[in-house]
Amino acid sequence: RQLGKSPVKASVVTLGAWAIGGSMWGGNDEKDAIEAINTAIELGVTSIDTAPGYGFGKSEELIAKAIAGKRDKVQLFTKFGLRWDSTEGEHFFDLPDSGKVYKIYRNARKKSVIAECENSLKRLNTDHIDLFQCHWPDHTTPFEETMEALAQLLKEGKILAAGVSNFTAEEIERSNKVVPIATNQPPYSMVTRDIEKDVLPFCRKHNIGTIVYSPLERGLLSGKFKPDHKFAPGDHRAGYKSFQPDFIRRVNTFLEQLKPIAQKYQFSLAQLVINWTIQQPGITSALVGARNASQAKENARAAELRVSAGDIDTINSYLKALVAAPTAT
Repeated sequence: RQLGKSPVKASVVTLGAWAIGGSMWGGNDEKDAIEAINTAIELGVTSIDTAPGYGFGKSEELIAKAIAGKRDKVQLFTKFGLRWDSTEGEHFFDLPDSGKVYKIYRNARKKSVIAECENSLKRLNTDHIDLFQCHWPDHTTPFEETMEALAQLLKEGKILAAGVSNFTAEEIERSNKVVPIATNQPPYSMVTRDIEKDVLPFCRKHNIGTIVYSPLERGLLSGKFKPDHKFAPGDHRAGYKSFQPDFIRRVNTFLEQLKPIAQKYQFSLAQLVINWTIQQPGITSALVGARNASQAKENARAAELRVSAGDIDTINSYLKALVAAPTAT
């Protein structure tokens, strides 16, 4: 599927490489990660989304290893705008990792954007990034300044498309006046649907692609969690709203209703949820993580079949009965 008005295309399922970086998901095995990437590519999941902040550059470096000799087969999407190595900009959050605490700043100043692009090109071992996305809006920097940096990188051929992530409709509109915005990357799932109000309609109207993250609501919609689930220390999901026991209970009841539909297509629940997501109007691609080859296979298969319109309607009627999740933070 085409990304907005840019020359870049994305596979309908994009491999999300957050977990591959290790930080916030409780470590990861490098060999498994490389196998996950290679399996995904072989099965048609050719778009890979990462960011410098995933494992402090580790995710990008791993991708470079995995795609050596295959660069022309993949679309690399990375991001900028979150710095752990400088204190310019707006303090966002503190991230404890391996005994240290990193202060993460939102920084989308022009100088920083250009420097981050160079660093990512080096780590990814490539001469161009297919899609370069502003990870979060930085309210200490005028949008125009950030977008001028992207315009310059486009002109130099270092990036092929400019994107944003976690932006409001108004922020996308301002950005789009300076540089053609190809995509927005917001959170979206069956239970987190805030973007349907204004962000998604705006993007559809202006031919801006939407690549969604957390379509499985960080694993919740795979049906693998019990209300009393105990997360490993450092797992970011422990305090997250969607993982409160009462909500897990309600979601699991809803997922039970989906099982007959999933079985009809020989899908797992996660595959059915991904398939529903990529069929929603205006959704270009769904980001799904995979830490090993078998997860990558499962994700790729979710895009192979189309769940019928009638079954989508049935799923939607069950969803209406499930009260919407608290707004994701």
